[in-house]
Amino acid sequence: MYYLKNKIFLTLSKTQKSALCNYLRAFVKKNLECTENEIFYKFIDDEEYYFKIGNPHFEFLQDLLFKDDFQKEVLMYINECKKYYAYKESQRPFIEKQKEFEKKKRKFLQDVKMQHEKPTKKQLYYYETLCKRHDIESKDTKELSKYDLKTLIGEILDEYSKNY
Repeated sequence: MYYLKNKIFLTLSKTQKSALCNYLRAFVKKNLECTENEIFYKFIDDEEYYFKIGNPHFEFLQDLLFKDDFQKEVLMYINECKKYYAYKESQRPFIEKQKEFEKKKRKFLQDVKMQHEKPTKKQLYYYETLCKRHDIESKDTKELSKYDLKTLIGEILDEYSKNY
């Protein structure tokens, strides 16, 4: 796609080209179910409509809109955008798996870090309160880590939430 961007719309300035390409890419994304030609004609119809009402998206396109070179370049770019979105969609399962893996990795690293930290006062107080509330004998918490206490609290909550 980036190679194609350097080869098309050479008569436009850098800003105009960027604005047009971004708009076309968003337009293609909105109309992915349509063919390239349908997307192109929708784009042309939209631009004609906005020219008629006097509020065009791109004033610089008024002269270019119906030139053959411009139409070929727009069709090439639309085709490239469709390929880009098809590729992106095909990569979705891999990206989701990668996100899930990263999430598990962060959780694991957080647990490892917690195993080396002392529990907070809030955590100790909450554990003591839970033990009193459910008439459980509390364990000695001096040697426990933040992770161990979190596990104990989780076990108590799981056990007694089933009863309610």
